Amino acid sequence: MQKPKHSVVEDIFALVSAGLFVAFGVYLFQSQDLMVGGAAGLALLGTYALPVDFGVLFFLINVPFYALAWTHISKRFTINTFISVSTVSVLTDLIPRFVDVSSANPVFTAIFGGILIGVGMLIMFRHTSSLGGLGILAFYLQQRFSIRAGTFQLSVDTVILLSSLLVLDWRLVLMSVLAAFCLNMVLSLNHRPERYTLPSLSKQDDKLPGAGEAS
Repeated sequence: MQKPKHSVVEDIFALVSAGLFVAFGVYLFQSQDLMVGGAAGLALLGTYALPVDFGVLFFLINVPFYALAWTHISKRFTINTFISVSTVSVLTDLIPRFVDVSSANPVFTAIFGGILIGVGMLIMFRHTSSLGGLGILAFYLQQRFSIRAGTFQLSVDTVILLSSLLVLDWRLVLMSVLAAFCLNMVLSLNHRPERYTLPSLSKQDDKLPGAGEAS
């Protein structure tokens, strides 16, 4: 049976909502100097070495991965991911103007921030999108080789978090590990290849760049 498709409006609303989840999670991490994995983690590491805002770095890091999405996944996935990444890039820099969580408990921040980002990424995956960067690679590996996105992300996040020891106190890194665990548990438990798959990795959806598969 052909799976029903999300409408363009449903996709856009879901991706913007997911971007808000992720952006707020990243903001929570930034407020406590915690680290996150994936392309967002690379961007956060970059802010320690370069005088560039997170949103700008996050957007630039994702640019090369769009080629993989465009040629090996689908144009729709690429466009939806571009929307997701752009939303996170913009909202992450805007949220501090409206919210101040500088006094939040670090443990709560790690757990809640990790879950927020995980839920945001899950929504993106369900709407044929990702958080870009390594998320694109994780999505591709899951669809092509049935490698769980959560397992792959956890492995990459471990390398990024270990690298953050060069710029962060070990206690903050430990809290970041807790956050990464919560994030990847959301993905591992809720986004499994035998449950949520694309019909194929061809360009079957190029004619509907804004529509997504319901999962």
